[in-house]
Amino acid sequence: MSISRYQDLFIDYLISERGYSKNTIESYSRELNRFVEFILGKVGDEIQSVKQAHIIEYLKHLNSLNLSRRSQHHNMVVIRQFFKFLMREKFIGVNPSSLIDIPKLSKNLPDYLTIEEVESLLQQPDVNDRFGIRDAAILEVMYSAGLRASEVCDLKVNDVNLEAGFLRIVGKGSKERLVPIGEKAINKIKEYLNKSRGLICRNPSVDYLFLNKDGKRLSRVGLWKIIKHYAKLAGIKKDIYPHILRHSFASHLIQNGADLRAVQEMLGHSDISTTQIYTHLDTKRIIEMYKKFHPRG
Repeated sequence: MSISRYQDLFIDYLISERGYSKNTIESYSRELNRFVEFILGKVGDEIQSVKQAHIIEYLKHLNSLNLSRRSQHHNMVVIRQFFKFLMREKFIGVNPSSLIDIPKLSKNLPDYLTIEEVESLLQQPDVNDRFGIRDAAILEVMYSAGLRASEVCDLKVNDVNLEAGFLRIVGKGSKERLVPIGEKAINKIKEYLNKSRGLICRNPSVDYLFLNKDGKRLSRVGLWKIIKHYAKLAGIKKDIYPHILRHSFASHLIQNGADLRAVQEMLGHSDISTTQIYTHLDTKRIIEMYKKFHPRG
């Protein structure tokens, strides 16, 4: 069997059994293609001939391309999963990647906005304009629920329960979760549905909540442009991207004493260690409290 056929079977497995999202599948396919292209030049079309030395050589090749440590790390994650799959299906007898260390990643503290910056950002859309009403709802939902960009774009009208005050989110790995939203977000969604969405698109068969100017599903690029635009109007000098509102959501909850497990559930993190990084953002406040109240502070 050719290496490309093993690739296809692996990708099918990620889609059907692991439930990976379209974006993740595209990322895995791209990085696996680069690995396979390299390997074909070393051992030909025989996956059983791949040795540990070939993978180490490939990692050195990635380093020579000046890829970031994060990108190298993810490439190795993909390779590991690929060979684990081949072992599980008994296509190979030895896993050549099993003893190779994955490049470690330092847990950098995520960028986030202050509460004042978020308030300024949320006040920028012109609510006398149909797209301004839409944008106000988008920003409120992102900050209120801490959604990923793809989750915002994939929201359907039926995913919104305004009476109960929650959103039904299908996140990474097709995992479903219910996320509460605040009164301000609820009111902005109501205003958007009542005043704006029907003017943007009159086709009742379109079920996505947030639509672009053509009445179709808003893309992640479109979402990024919206946030950039309003950040500029608000005079925010930080590097702005959609995920920064998700970071701000988590950071502000933690700073105000929210339970870490609850924040993990709302963010849809499978591992609480991913959520724990937000606890480090509160170090400055903890030091200030120590100095204020400790007798030797």
